[in-house]
Amino acid sequence: MQCSYFDAGLCRSCTLMGTPYAEQLAVKEATARTLLAAHPEARWLPAVASEESGFRAKAKMVVGGSSAAPTLGILDGRGRGVDLRACGIIAPGIRAVFDQLAEAITRSGLEPYDVPSRAGELKYLIATESADGELMVRFVVRSRASVSAVQAIVPWLTDALPQLAVVSVNLHPEHKAVVEGDEEVVLTPRSTLPMRVGDATLQVRPQSFVQTNTAIASALYRQGRAWIDAAEPTSVWDLYCGVGGFALHAAAPERQVLGVELSADAVASARIAAAALPAGPDGRMPGVRFEVGDATSAVASAGAPPDLVVVNPPRRGLGAPLAGWLEESGVPTIVYSSCNAASLARDLESMRSYRVVEARLFDMFPQSTHSEVMVLLERTSAL
Repeated sequence: MQCSYFDAGLCRSCTLMGTPYAEQLAVKEATARTLLAAHPEARWLPAVASEESGFRAKAKMVVGGSSAAPTLGILDGRGRGVDLRACGIIAPGIRAVFDQLAEAITRSGLEPYDVPSRAGELKYLIATESADGELMVRFVVRSRASVSAVQAIVPWLTDALPQLAVVSVNLHPEHKAVVEGDEEVVLTPRSTLPMRVGDATLQVRPQSFVQTNTAIASALYRQGRAWIDAAEPTSVWDLYCGVGGFALHAAAPERQVLGVELSADAVASARIAAAALPAGPDGRMPGVRFEVGDATSAVASAGAPPDLVVVNPPRRGLGAPLAGWLEESGVPTIVYSSCNAASLARDLESMRSYRVVEARLFDMFPQSTHSEVMVLLERTSAL
């Protein structure tokens, strides 16, 4: 894939842009294998490749320029907006609405936030597209006074974009290098975006995390379900469950599944999706429930461990307390999905009672050095 923004030096976010995709994939897999070299018994399944372009179903665009002439993209080294509306890694359905979103900014009268002077109101636009073409758009603003300005343009925006399902405002008053704040104000009757990922329909609320590459996330969840079903557990815990991707794929009439996630917004989303699960062939409903909580604290107080645990931690990994609990738990099988193979390898050092049976790389982030690695772990020694 070639990118005119990258070639012109306007954006270097995609650090592997211009590198042949087959080479990118080979290097990523070689890197993952090297990091997990302490587990030579692992059988590596073929890497799951992504589309090279148009794969990002979620776009976080910094708003720059002025209300009359906004830019959507990033900021340069001097804090000025660089417009990236034609960014090739963003899904075509999102790129197609950037002009209308820019016009909505102009109609709102909100001035983009100027980082050097700390003036202005509108910081980001965050757009998410479902596999069915529906959209969620979030306006990240500096103060509550801006909510009414966004509210005023919602009728025009929903008329201009019939596929727009959810519009919200995120309040982010602080001057700090994070994309959003804690408080969200939904401005449309609908507050969730249904997203078909794999064989489940996730219900995504504005502040819920969802994988940006829907096709690769689908492959990830299906592989996870295959490993889970092969182990035939009657009880499963999905830690760091997010909106429930793994837990919903693990659901079965004879199986109890518990998802634990720190984000209350994500848990609310997961519960909506679980309520819509169909009954099995015998008419029984899958036993799936979700709880808000910290994964490490939850396992310490949840009682008897399950037959299988799924973990999908942030880049920092599980950390010593949770890895230590798993090592001492006696859980027979673990499915570990990692967005950072280095922290995965470090956690495995603390879990020496487990062997890596199978491993697979999922290229969630083409044009970058990042990828997802998932491993199937089986306990080799009894407590």
